[in-house]
Amino acid sequence: MEGPDGPITSIAEPGVKAEGQLLYSMRKEVAELLGRHQTSFPGAQPVSFARQHLEELTKQDYYVCEKSDGIRYLLYSTSDEGGGEAHYLIDRKNDYWFITNRNLHFPLENDQGAFHTATLVDGELVWDSLPNGKAEPRFLVFDCLVMDGNKLMDRTLDKRLAYFKERLYNPYKKLFKDFPDELRFQPFYVEMKPFQLGYGIEMMFKQVLPSLKHGNDGLIFTCRNTPYKHGTDPHILKWKPPEENTVDCRLRLTFPTVEPDELERREGMTEPFVDYDSVPKAELFVFTGDSGPDRYERFHDVFITEDEWEILKGLNDPLDDRIVECNLDDQTRWRIVRFRDDKSEANHKSTITSVLESINDRVSDKDLYKAASRIRDSWKARQARADQEKRSR
Repeated sequence: MEGPDGPITSIAEPGVKAEGQLLYSMRKEVAELLGRHQTSFPGAQPVSFARQHLEELTKQDYYVCEKSDGIRYLLYSTSDEGGGEAHYLIDRKNDYWFITNRNLHFPLENDQGAFHTATLVDGELVWDSLPNGKAEPRFLVFDCLVMDGNKLMDRTLDKRLAYFKERLYNPYKKLFKDFPDELRFQPFYVEMKPFQLGYGIEMMFKQVLPSLKHGNDGLIFTCRNTPYKHGTDPHILKWKPPEENTVDCRLRLTFPTVEPDELERREGMTEPFVDYDSVPKAELFVFTGDSGPDRYERFHDVFITEDEWEILKGLNDPLDDRIVECNLDDQTRWRIVRFRDDKSEANHKSTITSVLESINDRVSDKDLYKAASRIRDSWKARQARADQEKRSR
């Protein structure tokens, strides 16, 4: 949660969760703002990077940025019933978190007292590590869908970002230049995520990633020319180091029923009983998108060592039916990396297929380095053709 007049203390629960009628009306309001009929989560979702995408990067202009190890949110700026400034963070579960700290303020260009409404930006909330050992929450913006009611989704990515920078980000930065003391009262600080041209691979690996103040789990390549797309977007490519390709599945545990041993019989236990102490049969299930009994499909067993099971038992948390993130170990066994309580659903089986393709078709950082010059040459050639066309008009 957050302090009333200071930074948030949790990036997973950054405010007060909207419930019931309020949640229903907020989802409807955002859908109307976007001109959508569905009230589902409106964010674009990337696809996993596969070998074919090395070719795709030479065909169109792509920008690249780091994929932060944080939590994805859309930031919705609006006004409350009293006409005051109000902000919500919308997570991937489509929950709306109201930011109770009233100090979050995005001034208009020519009026520091006025504020943006009907504005929706896309980003990630992260913890930045400070030199003094403390952590600071930051919201890193990487796209802008609507600004003051103007829909930007059909514009190119660079135009969407330039519009955001000029209208919202620069006045926001100027505010803290003029009033630096206000910074410590902010729930989080907003920054723009820096993008490189798609062939800036070396710069990403050698300069950008090593100097980050927060965790990173890969790169995101976003096509410059394609519109912002609600749902899965084949033109947003998520690259992870091969060992970090993971799937999110529903964990199902089956505990063995055992006969009592000699000692237990002497203690009066005569009936077979469920053995909750030994490592259970652990299976991973994926989401099929259907409703009813066929909602889930068995994907694979997950391997849990006895030591790991002791740790899991010691958590004293329910384990069965939770969403777990898993990866393949060097013996090609699926292993649990962490619980994903920020997700209400396992990956859809199509997502799993795409991750498995990435694993089988792994693209390493060396492959990206190797492709960089080809990506650059194609980009320059496209640029030269475009300049030539302009001159000949």
